[in-house]
Amino acid sequence: MNIGEIAKRAGVSRSTVSYALSGKRSVSDGTRQKIQRVIDELGYRPNASARALANGRTSTIGLVFPPAGNHYTGMQLDFIGSVVEAAAAYDYDVLLSPSGVDSDRSFQRLLAERRVDGAILMEIRLQDDRIDHLAAEDFPAICIGRTARPDGHWWVGLDHTALAAACVHHLADLGHHRIALVNRPEHLLRAGYESAHRGLDGFTKAAAERGLTVRTYCCGDDAPSGQTCLERILRDDPATTALVTLNEAALGGLYRGLAVAGRHVPRDFSVTGVVASRWAETVTPQLTAADVPAGRMGRLAVELLVERFGRPDAAPRHHLLAPPVSLRASTGPAWHETSRGA
Repeated sequence: MNIGEIAKRAGVSRSTVSYALSGKRSVSDGTRQKIQRVIDELGYRPNASARALANGRTSTIGLVFPPAGNHYTGMQLDFIGSVVEAAAAYDYDVLLSPSGVDSDRSFQRLLAERRVDGAILMEIRLQDDRIDHLAAEDFPAICIGRTARPDGHWWVGLDHTALAAACVHHLADLGHHRIALVNRPEHLLRAGYESAHRGLDGFTKAAAERGLTVRTYCCGDDAPSGQTCLERILRDDPATTALVTLNEAALGGLYRGLAVAGRHVPRDFSVTGVVASRWAETVTPQLTAADVPAGRMGRLAVELLVERFGRPDAAPRHHLLAPPVSLRASTGPAWHETSRGA
């Protein structure tokens, strides 16, 4: 069923039906009612493409996310779910579009064909040509994270620099002097992922401020990689008594590696990091962590994007979040440091 058939049965022109559906031009009440009766009888529902052509809007938001590799982290899934839920509250659908080294064609189609009214970009890089491209196209977008020069962009970010530093200071206050950082995979660090770089920066600066001996490690986004990384940490420096992780997907493996090595958490070894709260609470003992508010970040991103739709000339706005470290059960005093040959 299409507009032509509706026009024929209602005895009006196709353009009149189009105007009645889109509201672009006024149509008399009598004509509108006649068209509506035919629509009701036929059970007609205009498809998304027809609506977009009629009113210039798709009522759809694009969520541009990184390719999964083996899987998505819990933090990423929490964020994606919160975006979908928040968008639905504004009567928007969400179209997922992967964007990475091998999948940027999906991102290009999203823009070239105007399949969405605006986009939310995950996993921002310090130098991110996607953002420059969106700005050049005057395409509404919200970034999850900050580039090296975030002024002029709309974004929602987590202050990984401050959060990693807070974890270091917490461990230092407990008397730990030899600490490791477990970061995201090496290829993400090389690609310039903002969270990995800013977390590393916060960790190293806080460690230098407190005069700590530290080592930094890249780790795959999975439990086996976490266990392998932990084994390497203890092999490189057996006197290490604590770690900070920016890699929640590796968390279970880090715990397993400590158990295999005979290190009790937190009596012999303390673990903390930047992790979504529901994942911090699934390990035993529960993780002392700067809890990532993934759900809140998704809602804020949708709210900013809807604001951009309503105020296209508004000055860019952003939210930078820095939640406190939630004290749970995975950190304790470094009682055994000297006994391990520091």
